[in-house]
Amino acid sequence: HLQENLIGTLLAIFGNLLVSISVSIQKYSHVTLAGTKDPRAFYRTKTWWCGLVLTVLGEAANFVSYAFAPLSLIAPLNAVSVIASSILGFIFLREKWKPKEFLKRYVLSFLGCILTVAGTYLFATFGPNYHQKLTAENIVKQVVGWPFLLYFLEIIAFCLLLYFYKQRNANHLVVILLLVALLGSVTVITVKAVAGMLVLSVQGTMQLNYPIFYVMFVCMVTTVVFQATFLSQATHLYDSSMIACVNYILSTSFAIVAGAIFYLEFNHEDILHICMFLLGCLSCFLGVFLITKNRKRLKTFEPYVTMDMSQGIPTIHDKGWRAVQPDYNGSFSYGALVNNDSVAPATLPELDHDQLAVTPNISFIPANHSKKGTEVS
Repeated sequence: HLQENLIGTLLAIFGNLLVSISVSIQKYSHVTLAGTKDPRAFYRTKTWWCGLVLTVLGEAANFVSYAFAPLSLIAPLNAVSVIASSILGFIFLREKWKPKEFLKRYVLSFLGCILTVAGTYLFATFGPNYHQKLTAENIVKQVVGWPFLLYFLEIIAFCLLLYFYKQRNANHLVVILLLVALLGSVTVITVKAVAGMLVLSVQGTMQLNYPIFYVMFVCMVTTVVFQATFLSQATHLYDSSMIACVNYILSTSFAIVAGAIFYLEFNHEDILHICMFLLGCLSCFLGVFLITKNRKRLKTFEPYVTMDMSQGIPTIHDKGWRAVQPDYNGSFSYGALVNNDSVAPATLPELDHDQLAVTPNISFIPANHSKKGTEVS
């Protein structure tokens, strides 16, 4: 069991590192191509495809890790991805803080990394060592066993939250992420079952001819799709750093409970090991909170107007346009409009049509400039 736990833990750490690297590479590809006319130009870059390949490899390693180690040991290791992302953000994306915020942000992030690493060591050392072979017969026994009946309470809780979310417009972050976490607890159960049966089939004990495999596979795909839907809705309403923190805490907690109920992973553990394991999880929760708390928030995009001087066509980019505002050289552009109600409006001199015909460029001087009025060149 110790050897299998070590293999699963290393696979999970390796997978989370690959996912973090891939996300940073793909984001770097998007940032470098921001402002291009083709919104899908990154599809033709090697960096984006390299990030996609690393994502597939990382998720595959995470998937296989569930077949070797207990669920309660694998789930908290997502903290490795948070640490790696915070470090890689400075390397790939050249994220920088303002000098006055340097000490505050770096001290908290550094403290968060220390707490997360310490917590990871604790729950990896004192985590459950019990791991059974996930044959189809064992999974069926767990499904029809009395502990799994507790999941009817989860179904009731999910339906209530879904009712308040859809019918009562309860778009609170905790409500959305609770829906994600409840679905995630089912996802990790099915992922572990599917991965375990696949590994046993590869090793020579065929498990793919049992109906329970396909039941678990369908449940896994369905819950993953609905999780992605709820997370996508959350990203449109709340800051991504806040989502990452709360989602990690809730999803990890529900995953640990799922492993304890469905796979009975803590049945052979003593109180000391359980307490140290929970202490490690709490340390990771606090560390992830400190790391994500001071991440720089993206500024909300404001509408602006650009004019291509070669064609003379003005283009209005609204808030839904996700690209970064480009720095047009050789084009006429207006910045985002600012409300200056307290400033008296500038008056324009009357111009006849002959003057306008010979003046192709008109530049307006702001009202608060030292020269009043406007200037015609």
